[in-house]
Amino acid sequence: MHLGRLDLNLLVSLDALLRQRSVTRAAAEMGLSQPALSASLARLRRHFDDELLTRVGNSYRLTPLAVQLQDLVRVALSGIERVFGAQPGFDPARSRREFSVLASDYVVVVLGDVLARLFAEEAPHARLRFAATSPELVDRAEQVLLGTDLLLLPHGIVTDLPHRELYRDEWVCVVSADNTAVDTGLTVRHLETLPWVTVYHGPTAATAAARQMRMLGIEPHVQVVTESFLTVPGLVAGSDRIALLQRGLVDLLPLDTGIRALPVPFEAGPLVEAMWWHPVYDDDPEHRYLRDLVARAAALAVEPPTGSADLAQP
Repeated sequence: MHLGRLDLNLLVSLDALLRQRSVTRAAAEMGLSQPALSASLARLRRHFDDELLTRVGNSYRLTPLAVQLQDLVRVALSGIERVFGAQPGFDPARSRREFSVLASDYVVVVLGDVLARLFAEEAPHARLRFAATSPELVDRAEQVLLGTDLLLLPHGIVTDLPHRELYRDEWVCVVSADNTAVDTGLTVRHLETLPWVTVYHGPTAATAAARQMRMLGIEPHVQVVTESFLTVPGLVAGSDRIALLQRGLVDLLPLDTGIRALPVPFEAGPLVEAMWWHPVYDDDPEHRYLRDLVARAAALAVEPPTGSADLAQP
């Protein structure tokens, strides 16, 4: 296939059609007439030999091929934007670019304020976008990072991608402040009998500490699953539930959250937070600036423990 024979503007039309699932709405978004976008859809259908959008009642549904194309189109458009937005040098003070970071709410709580402050001071015309991580995105990290600048994620989940370690944290168990069952200390027996709140749950969707617990033969009774670390205190307070949280997050919670933190009664290992990116951006000056900014924000937001100087990498 020769790119010279393709109209790359069709990518923009395809992206709008797949997101809006409506010729009318997609045309309005793009500022085109409905007949003009209908003509683009016809050309796309001929190219792919697929309907892409099929009418079901009063709405349209994506065909299986169209579902596959959604992520591919976003990655392709992001790459094109990067190519034509590239400049010989990068001046953050003049940049109007949007930088994107995938991160959990825990990381945003720990680093977000400091990172946003530095960003506003140094790149006042640019934009910083935080998007939430999910098991689905993490499982496709290499592909996702073609269209997203950074993924902030602890070690032990993603491999074989460039990364830079940012800081260390530790896991603690949290229980309700009025839970008297653990007054004499938390034991492995408690972990096996108390109901659990877990953040993510599945074969590949679990924190490193939760995976380590299962490797030691401790099988928790999962009662509640959430996709936000910040919702855990409310799901634990006033109940007999137990959960794992990061010490750094617990220390930043208000005093009246109704929970208390206890040492983990097994060797959970440290949490080493890192930033990950796609190797195609190793030498990109804008990307290098963002990586340096995140590293500086981590150094300011989290006081590194003694002996952790080896975390910083050039």
